[in-house]
Amino acid sequence: MTVPEALLTAYLCSTCGTQFAPSRQVPERCPICEDDRQYVGHQGQQWTTLAQLQQDHRNRIEQQEAGLYGIGTEPAFAIGQRALLVQSGSGNLLWDCISLIDESTIQALKALGGIAAIAISHPHYYSSAVEWAHAFGAPLYLHEADRRWVMRPDAAIHFWAGDTLQVQQEITLIRAGGHFPGGTLCHWATGTEGRGTLLSGDIIQVVADRAWVSFMYSYPNLIPLPATKIRQIVHAVEPYEFDRVYGAWWQAIVASEAKASVHRSADRYIRAIEGRHPQASR
Repeated sequence: MTVPEALLTAYLCSTCGTQFAPSRQVPERCPICEDDRQYVGHQGQQWTTLAQLQQDHRNRIEQQEAGLYGIGTEPAFAIGQRALLVQSGSGNLLWDCISLIDESTIQALKALGGIAAIAISHPHYYSSAVEWAHAFGAPLYLHEADRRWVMRPDAAIHFWAGDTLQVQQEITLIRAGGHFPGGTLCHWATGTEGRGTLLSGDIIQVVADRAWVSFMYSYPNLIPLPATKIRQIVHAVEPYEFDRVYGAWWQAIVASEAKASVHRSADRYIRAIEGRHPQASR
């Protein structure tokens, strides 16, 4: 006997924020957190629901630059990333995602033009993306190389293949790999007053000294990537012009000369892991 979905619960992992397919019982484990790029919290596997999250959290929406808005949850939940809304004449794109979605967020984003498509950099930010896709009737673009990490399969998901996908006239998804095989970047050609903007999640990680970026296989567990993967990422973005990089958090921004930052940061990283002196001038 099939149980109606209305009687099932789509549980959220409290550590990574991923929403799982609706079920009768709490899932036994979170494969995303058990992977060595993430971790299970010190208190063991914990779960919550979207309804519970809506009771004591809210989303803040803040303009980052002309045509770009950040969306982040307060107080922070799970990994704590914020999403980005790119306003486009061809239809707005939601880049990366967060677990909390509620009616006030939906109405606020509709006032900004809604969401025509959703794209996500890698599985740590899949979060409640299916809920977002349903709320706006938007396709959800994920790279097929990371298909195994989808915890809530749905007809809204469009798996794309290859190295690039143009989702809007001025917006291109770039498969760079690295952190995950399908690790994706988003190039917004008309961003930053026409000089180009790269939305990087943490495939390219903006670091504390925001003149620099870095690259890792696992950030919480401090596992580096090999030089071959770093060169692959740099090669993937080489055809694109961008003056600014927006990472996954509010302050994670390389405000100018970002393409040069990616090049010199990659060189510094490779020098370090190869045992050469990593120091490089700005």
